[in-house]
Amino acid sequence: MAVKIRLKRTGAKKQPSYRIVVADSRSPRDGRFIQEIGFYNPQSNPKQLTIDEEAARDWLAKGAQPTDTVRSILVNAGVLPGKATPNSKKAPSEAPIIPAEQAAVEPEDKPNDETDTNDAATAAEQDSGTDEAAVDVEAE
Repeated sequence: MAVKIRLKRTGAKKQPSYRIVVADSRSPRDGRFIQEIGFYNPQSNPKQLTIDEEAARDWLAKGAQPTDTVRSILVNAGVLPGKATPNSKKAPSEAPIIPAEQAAVEPEDKPNDETDTNDAATAAEQDSGTDEAAVDVEAE
């Protein structure tokens, strides 16, 4: 029997709270469980978290596999060894941090099917023979 440590959703619509439970991996998310070892409420400020650390370590020693979310909760609570990380959806290596000023600007590596209006204006100015206009456009 494959045993998982996972979250069981409780609470009202749009107001989730979770019980940290040990359950058979074949049972449904909110279905039958073996033991409840904690409670997690992400909606409160600060987030509420209670874990029976002894029971969690016991189940981990028996071979229970925590889900990714429960693993991060256990690491942040100090039950599992590892580095406590801030709450984020993607690891820093997967999602590079881009400052707001750069995020608004499109990357130049992207191929454009349409001709850019600035390129057409630059070409027209260069054909007319005015060096100042070409310098101004390059300065931008």
